[in-house]
Amino acid sequence: MPFARSLLERVAFAVLLVGGVGMLFSMFLGTADVIGTQFFGHPVPGALELTESTMVLIVFGALAHAQIRKSHIRVELLLTRMGPRMRTAMDLVSHVAALLFFGLLLWQAILESQFSWQIGEATVGLVRFPLYPARWILAAGTALMMAQLLLDLILDVRRLMGLEPFEAGPEGPEIPDTSRF
Repeated sequence: MPFARSLLERVAFAVLLVGGVGMLFSMFLGTADVIGTQFFGHPVPGALELTESTMVLIVFGALAHAQIRKSHIRVELLLTRMGPRMRTAMDLVSHVAALLFFGLLLWQAILESQFSWQIGEATVGLVRFPLYPARWILAAGTALMMAQLLLDLILDVRRLMGLEPFEAGPEGPEIPDTSRF
């Protein structure tokens, strides 16, 4: 399992870096489009279509890395008051729910990707860009997220069975020390 976790972390980080490059590309393309439109009266052809497709890479490429770092939004109102066993049980339930959600998303993403590929779906506009690469990126990012969720689920089960140590839990909101004032 350590090998799988290490491999998944490396792949997720690589995809995150590619998404970061995509974000820089979108930023420069958007800037060029605004400058071209405002100062020269000519927008960059296909800027909107390229930016839309790049957004899929940015968002779905970062999902697995955010899951690895536990950076997704969590409501910790109850979580901070629970012991490590209960926190792990709550994580297990959330990982199962997320696996179900992302499983349905992956299923539909694959169907949409296949259909988009079969019909040669492309954007409508001055520059026609194929849409199937963005659809396949969505499916791949979702699959990567599911792989990380599955690893997290296995680790949760191992913790509840006593085979792995529990993680240190969140400490709750920090209360400022006002005794100095």
